Amino acid sequence: MSKRVGMAPPDYMVAKRELIDSYLDRHIPSAEQYPQVLHAAIRYSVKAGGKRLRPILALASYEACGGKEQIIYPAAAAVELIHTYSLIHDDLPCMDDDDLRRGQPTVHKKFGEAVALLAGDALHDLAFQLMAKTDNALAIHELAEAIGTGGMLAGQMADMEAEGRQLTVEEITFIHNCKTGKLIRGTVRIGAILAGASEEYLEAITLYGEKIGLAFQIIDDILDIEGDEAMLGKPVGSDSKNLKATYPGVVGLEQSRLAAGELIDEAIEIVSAVVSEPDNFVQIAHFIGGRQS
Repeated sequence: MSKRVGMAPPDYMVAKRELIDSYLDRHIPSAEQYPQVLHAAIRYSVKAGGKRLRPILALASYEACGGKEQIIYPAAAAVELIHTYSLIHDDLPCMDDDDLRRGQPTVHKKFGEAVALLAGDALHDLAFQLMAKTDNALAIHELAEAIGTGGMLAGQMADMEAEGRQLTVEEITFIHNCKTGKLIRGTVRIGAILAGASEEYLEAITLYGEKIGLAFQIIDDILDIEGDEAMLGKPVGSDSKNLKATYPGVVGLEQSRLAAGELIDEAIEIVSAVVSEPDNFVQIAHFIGGRQS
């Protein structure tokens, strides 16, 4: 059973994060370009930090499936821009009304609600401009499907509808799989698709993405209860304050820890059986299982 012990990102994740940050910096409009305030808000949100987990997963998937070219970078950057747009909108007063994100004021607190809304829209647009560079309709469709009304948006809607009521395990799993898991699942699939992976690889990597995606959100729920505010960069207890449905709220903290650990172990077993060099996937899974922020 994997233990949830805090750990630093492995060297692979650190190296890939630097490459992704460099690519993003070159492809986000300058804050000196009109409309300056909007572009400043975009750069502020993207450069606020973060683990870059999703684009790193896209790179790992692409490389594991034999991909050698640079075409993965616009796709990986696009996934991160989608994630960032979702955080901006999630923080808005009409949604979770959060004041802090990654230890600094949320975009709407710094630039105002209207600019934050437009910044999220702009990041969504820029993400698909970058995805178009792949010239791969299947990969583009994969991203659109992951964030649409059968994916992230469905999870967000179900999350809103669940506020203040007791859920079943099946209901909270649906929310987490859609709101968080579908984008992570889509990310590893995009890497495999762009690399021309076999059906066997694609199936295994898809299951791996589903497992770590659900584990990621369960651990997120746990950290909102017992995490370190300084490491999280935001106050703990916001889920409870906002009457949010959480995995610990349904099954309890200890069972949530066990479920997350089992999902991590299952993900590693699945990917190790098919991928010839699974070390990067294993390290990323362990990092998710042990993250403290």
